[in-house]
Amino acid sequence: MLTLVAMPKPFDGHIGVIQRNAITSWTLLRPRAEIILLGNEAGVSEISAELGLRNIAEIRRNEKSTPYLDDIFGKAQEAAAQPVVCYVNSDIVLTSDFMRAAAGAAAWRGQFLMAGRRWDIDITEPIDFCRANWEERLRDDVATRAKKRSVSWVDYFVFPRGMYQEVPPLLLGRMWWDNWLVWKARDMNVPVIDASPRVRAIHQNHGYAHPGGFFGIWQSEEGQWNERLVGGGAHARTLRDANYKFGRFGIRPNIEGAIDKWWRSLRPKKKSGAATAGKTA
Repeated sequence: MLTLVAMPKPFDGHIGVIQRNAITSWTLLRPRAEIILLGNEAGVSEISAELGLRNIAEIRRNEKSTPYLDDIFGKAQEAAAQPVVCYVNSDIVLTSDFMRAAAGAAAWRGQFLMAGRRWDIDITEPIDFCRANWEERLRDDVATRAKKRSVSWVDYFVFPRGMYQEVPPLLLGRMWWDNWLVWKARDMNVPVIDASPRVRAIHQNHGYAHPGGFFGIWQSEEGQWNERLVGGGAHARTLRDANYKFGRFGIRPNIEGAIDKWWRSLRPKKKSGAATAGKTA
């Protein structure tokens, strides 16, 4: 049913540990998903061979070696063998609730975008997936000490293969690209489903390699490139703009999001900036 696609960073140090945790969790999803890892960063071909995953090594990049979103989504959708595709950041652990939600969304409509907020947690060691109750233990840990991020932090996107045909050359991990994906779905009149009430996407905290850290990414030349491509935020949306969400009995209209948007529209306008920009992985 599902093809999972990700573009990992080099498997070095702590980022290597958490990426292995994330990717291993995907291999345990049932029904088993097809998994495609993009890029030729250190360790990607090795973990692909070890876990029996597909690897597409060549992805178009800029002069700083930052990958372009249009090439990622083009090659991912062309290569996917399954009718539903999920692009997910390679530090996100997924559990059984994700597959149930993806199956529900695919059965609900022919066209859709399912996305959701993430829960941030510090994980520094390999997860012991050999333990029969690893998922239950991890979810209990997340409930105890993880931080739920706002509607701007979107780390997975589930959609029918072929839906994203026209993608601008946004740079992955340089702000705005995730919010553009939400905007594009709404612009095409595709229902956007906020899966946050159903899916607990577990983001393993890590540092940022950019010299200026997180806000350095936003202020960088690459960050400004992305901002120009989304019209300074005009072509960017958050999960507040999702017109559907998972409720107790399935997918329903996102009444809370509509009320929140209306309430915010009554407030004095703020200047656009980092607070409203798309977030990095």
